[in-house]
Amino acid sequence: MKVDVLLGLQWGDEGKGKIVDVLTPQYDLIARFQGGPNAGHTLEFDGQKYVLNTIPSGIFNKKTLNLIGNGVVIDPIILKRELDNLKKNGFDPVAEGKLVIARRAHLILPTHQLLDAASETNMGTGKIGSTLKGIGPTYMDKTGRNGIRVGDTTLPDFKERYQKLVDKHKNILSHYGEIPDYSEREQAFFEAIDYLKTIPHVDSDQLVNNYLKEGKSVLAEGAQGTLLDIDFGSYPFVTSSNTTTAGACTGLGVAPKNIGEVIGIFKAYCTRVGGGPFPTELENEVGEKLRQIGHEFGATTGRSRRTGWIDLPALRYAIQLNGVTELIMTKADVLSGFEEINVCTHYIYNGEKIDYMPYDIISLKPEPVFETVKGWNEDITGITSEEQIPFALKDYIVYLETHLGVKIKYLSVGPDRTQTLLLK
Repeated sequence: MKVDVLLGLQWGDEGKGKIVDVLTPQYDLIARFQGGPNAGHTLEFDGQKYVLNTIPSGIFNKKTLNLIGNGVVIDPIILKRELDNLKKNGFDPVAEGKLVIARRAHLILPTHQLLDAASETNMGTGKIGSTLKGIGPTYMDKTGRNGIRVGDTTLPDFKERYQKLVDKHKNILSHYGEIPDYSEREQAFFEAIDYLKTIPHVDSDQLVNNYLKEGKSVLAEGAQGTLLDIDFGSYPFVTSSNTTTAGACTGLGVAPKNIGEVIGIFKAYCTRVGGGPFPTELENEVGEKLRQIGHEFGATTGRSRRTGWIDLPALRYAIQLNGVTELIMTKADVLSGFEEINVCTHYIYNGEKIDYMPYDIISLKPEPVFETVKGWNEDITGITSEEQIPFALKDYIVYLETHLGVKIKYLSVGPDRTQTLLLK
């Protein structure tokens, strides 16, 4: 067996949570491999809506184990809150033995969040658009080799390790001015740490590879999107981890040869949260229409998402980086009612017409080259079979497949798990 990988191909918010939930019955293990509580994976079913920040999106299937992998950074307070909310709604993955955490996953401390806020404020007009969850500073401590990991919480000197790192943070924070009071959050942090100890800690590499040896199926779940990857995204307007297939290898302890299908998810149009370049952005009434119809507001932050037409050079770039073998298109229903749909096929960049995403799209902005395809007026949110798909949408799907070189296997026509069509 091999590990299948599911990840976003755009700027995030592609609908990964819903699709993982839909695919979960096919897998024995769902494993988050990077990111932190800056993710907001939204799932809807049975008239209820759930937003998961850290917990894998397979948590609602009682037959599937869920792993928070070593590449994830964990805020114990947020994780406890997530689990408490699930319990209120009749789901208790801890009691059911359906959730485990990698010992090597790093912890977000209250002072990490203070550092995040101080750094963002100090940037002024050059702000990255951080969610201020402490993600970046935690990954910085990880690569700086002085972070605190989940496994450390069971060691006798855990509090000493904690205090040593906090003292380092306070020294840095003193250069920004007065250090805000974080005593209440610190108390909540240690209460959440006690709760964290009740969840099984595992060596994620051993768990995942043993599942493969036993012939069990594993799906690696990514967060954010490929264009926010720390190495290959629109740097410095990126996240702090590797959001690509390569991140699944390091974030779970899986060898590249053990990667199977790579499932890439993209919206029928584009969105982005926060700062950074966005070649096809629509800063007009069309963009606002997409925002309102698509309910484009961050699941984690509530911030309005920027909207724009689909960007094929960026998608081809993401498909190449990840080795995508099959595609899933979401939010096709949002485009219902648009007489015409614009598709960015190329960029004019530095006087040349190119069909790929170049290194720098910040200081030298690419000008999108659009083609127009026919839209559809039909409401597709209630269709249940491929045969009911409007002809214009079928043409749009074929058009995208032709330009991207990969087949679209699933089509999402609404937020509920039942509004997902398998394309033959």
